[in-house]
Amino acid sequence: MAVVASSRTNAADRIADMSRADLQIILRRAVLMLRNVSGVPLEPSTEDALNSIAAEMKIGRSDLIQIVLREWLKTNAYLPVRTIDEESETDGNV
Repeated sequence: MAVVASSRTNAADRIADMSRADLQIILRRAVLMLRNVSGVPLEPSTEDALNSIAAEMKIGRSDLIQIVLREWLKTNAYLPVRTIDEESETDGNV
């Protein structure tokens, strides 16, 4: 563990010695790597369907994935389903 921390410190110290152009290249590569991290690899057809539905619903892809996953968990009894008290008055909003 100390070796890893030491190499990180050395890398941080060398940043000051880098040219601005080299530092920009490294930072752009890091941004691209982080942007392209998808967490869960999906089949192209699934990816296309998610992107299409998210656009249709005007929400982000990650928001859609959260909604779909939450609904699937509720449907399959992995999450509690909200129940409405029959005696309470509601105006149709949950």
